[in-house]
Amino acid sequence: MQLLEYLDEKPLYYDEIDYTRMPRVYEKIKRFLSIPKIVHLIGTNGKGTTGRFLAGALNSCGFNTGHYTSPHIIEFNERIWLNGKNVSDVRLEDAHRELQTFLEKDDADSLSYFEYTTLLSILVFKDCDYVVFEAGLGGENDATAVFPKVLTLVTPIDIDHESFLGDTIEAIAQTKLNAIQNYAIMAKQKYQEVYDVSQNISTKKDVEIYKLEDFLSESSYKKIEQISHRLSLAPYLKDNLSLSVSALEKLKINYEVTDFNESRLFGRLSKLSENIIVDVGHNALAASAITDTLSKDKYIIIYNSYKDKDYKKILEILKPIALHVEIIKVDDSRIESLEIMINTLNNLGIEHAMFDKVNTNKNYLVFGSFSVVEAFLREHNG
Repeated sequence: MQLLEYLDEKPLYYDEIDYTRMPRVYEKIKRFLSIPKIVHLIGTNGKGTTGRFLAGALNSCGFNTGHYTSPHIIEFNERIWLNGKNVSDVRLEDAHRELQTFLEKDDADSLSYFEYTTLLSILVFKDCDYVVFEAGLGGENDATAVFPKVLTLVTPIDIDHESFLGDTIEAIAQTKLNAIQNYAIMAKQKYQEVYDVSQNISTKKDVEIYKLEDFLSESSYKKIEQISHRLSLAPYLKDNLSLSVSALEKLKINYEVTDFNESRLFGRLSKLSENIIVDVGHNALAASAITDTLSKDKYIIIYNSYKDKDYKKILEILKPIALHVEIIKVDDSRIESLEIMINTLNNLGIEHAMFDKVNTNKNYLVFGSFSVVEAFLREHNG
């Protein structure tokens, strides 16, 4: 059975997750795996762009480099990036066949979509010098946490995925930061509780947790400014860039400003055209960053949301930059009902309509999730 057909038989989402499964399977098969130097990315927002900045720079510096990110927007291959390109179908099928040769059938069948994909990626990356591994929704229990790492990067931590991670910042930070094995660098955090938890974990686990500024010199800051200018980065993307630069400094890798030329990740304040911006942000922290960045203009916001997201808060944050909201249909059972979404918009006093087509004379922000951006791209591009 070919890979995509095989993955289609696996559920993408679970109400409950067996956190013992991935470590148990990994222990059985790790002797078959060649593990590169792994930089692990945990946090709530900014993992994808931070990872691509770092992976792109490492590749430009001459290292064979992989980047594992999720979910994808259009095609599965987006999840596994190898030396500047999404992995080829041939390479994926080769890795799939190889994985099947040493996975016991019961284990293979039991692995989730994300768990199987994580093991698949390690086979694709077996000849890499460095791999940047982005955690899915968690930290210590995430499928990506089973591998040995040379460094962990911690992006801003906020409330998200409460049903799995906890409903307080302390609980979420504890779950995520427990993934640290030896060394970690933390981006600037919004909540003092994250720093408190990190200090506690550092003491209990005897791990070293730094702040990104610990590795940034005057020269580093100058390069960050130059890179930001060259790539026209929004402030929050500049923050993500800074974290990736701190990783290069920690790893003692020499880099130039031009090493970041091909390191932008699509779907993060990406301009499709002069009047259309798309962003896969899906929580309040992302909405705040985008509102701050786009505060000088007004946009028609093409939006929808999963039921488990705090879409009322997100829409409240986006309201100052919204001309009105256009609800886009998304074929996913996790999407909130149209009736409830309309009631929410009415209660917030936000004008709304259903999305039909783009008016070339209006500015648009497509925001909500990977699924929203995917639905828009499929409809807009035909």
